[in-house]
Amino acid sequence: MTVQQPSRPPHARLLCAPALHALILLGVATASLAAPPPALPALNIAIEDTSVSGISSGGFMSVQMQVAHSAIIRGAGIVAGGPYYCAQDSVLKATTECSCTGEPTLSCKVGDASTAVPELVAATRAFHAEGRIDDPAQIARQRVVTVVGGKDALVPAPITRQLHGYYDAFGLPASALKPVTLDAAGHTMPTTAYGRACGVTDEPYIGKCGFEAAYAILDWIYGPDAAPPRATPAPAGRFIEFDQRGYIPQTGFFSYLWGTGLDKTGWLYVPPACEAGERCRLHVVFHGCKQGQSFLPLRRPPDGGLYNGTTFVRNTGYDRWADTNRLVVLFPQAVSIPWKNPNGCWDWWGFTDDDYATRDGIQIRSVRAMIDRLASGRRD
Repeated sequence: MTVQQPSRPPHARLLCAPALHALILLGVATASLAAPPPALPALNIAIEDTSVSGISSGGFMSVQMQVAHSAIIRGAGIVAGGPYYCAQDSVLKATTECSCTGEPTLSCKVGDASTAVPELVAATRAFHAEGRIDDPAQIARQRVVTVVGGKDALVPAPITRQLHGYYDAFGLPASALKPVTLDAAGHTMPTTAYGRACGVTDEPYIGKCGFEAAYAILDWIYGPDAAPPRATPAPAGRFIEFDQRGYIPQTGFFSYLWGTGLDKTGWLYVPPACEAGERCRLHVVFHGCKQGQSFLPLRRPPDGGLYNGTTFVRNTGYDRWADTNRLVVLFPQAVSIPWKNPNGCWDWWGFTDDDYATRDGIQIRSVRAMIDRLASGRRD
């Protein structure tokens, strides 16, 4: 049966096209008037005091930065992460032997030796011999915190223990390693009072555990001279959205997005003292899968909106510590690639390029370019 559509009156047809044209012009004008996000500022930063931390894929990415650029990394905080080059270019190994993120489709094979640490150590030494990473002997002078949840079924405790074995192979003293196990925590970024219940493994993967991982990480890396975190809830400094595209090597069409897994913008937190030109330090934070600002979660984020936005950036506690310790915090942002990285993870198995775990990897190169820009205002 054919349904006849009612015809529009002549005046409606006359007004429709001009009205639509006007709306289009208005949209174009509005877009052109909107100021693009700024570039990163050049600050008085001691690059040799840079540190990294992250959760899940961000934990694995933190280890990659820690090893690839070990000469400038003072320390690292790894939440639910594993040893360097764990996946060895295989998404199957990444999701079954370095984590249990392939279930229920793929059976979890995580065990006490599933990451093959001796192979990873040998690969690390080979990368250094080829000039693709800094000297891994630098790891021995760093300070490291690892955090694992006793109820984490995605990156279980054996993976963290094998990360400890990796560090031991490169001479990290036991006195420089602080292992933290939260028996009641799931796969989550622990905070004092923000997020879901501590034992829940679900979006936004931030849990109120009565324990602030950000503070534990930064206090360990920069202590014992670390000042207590800010007591007031309102930040003293500024959260700044910046244009990430200027730091991403151009590799062709859609290079900033689908070729790199990097979002158009990232976030920076700058305390007042650092903005005023005082000597500061830099900490780089890598969110986990499904935690980037542009990820569209299944349920409405706690802070509203359709996308995650700044839920991770603003609610994981880093700014509280940064304000009192002259610490600039960089939050680079990853983005989903529908056919090979739908969850917006950082690349720790090779979906961007074959160099992903080395200084030549496009994500590592991009983050290092951001670090170099921030430290370019150094005054000795």
